[in-house]
Amino acid sequence: MSENIKVSEVSDILRHQLEGIDTRVQLDEIGTVLQVSDGVARIYGLRNAEANELLEFDNGIMAIVMNLEEDNVGAVLLGSTDKIKEGYVVKRT
Repeated sequence: MSENIKVSEVSDILRHQLEGIDTRVQLDEIGTVLQVSDGVARIYGLRNAEANELLEFDNGIMAIVMNLEEDNVGAVLLGSTDKIKEGYVVKRT
């Protein structure tokens, strides 16, 4: 038993399925904590960070970018400094 498939039906099905796809892409720029000292975290990897920008660590602690160096940024921690350690991940907000 052979079933005839119409090209227009397949096209309609594919079109309907493609309409439901979310094509928006969100890229997060992330960095890695190199050092924490006196309430300041040195962070590598945030090439596009700007002065006074708010950063967020994986554990929810926030920081403000204060110093822009060639290969790292310095950010003042806005929370408990003992909760941020070397190797932690931080992202721009």
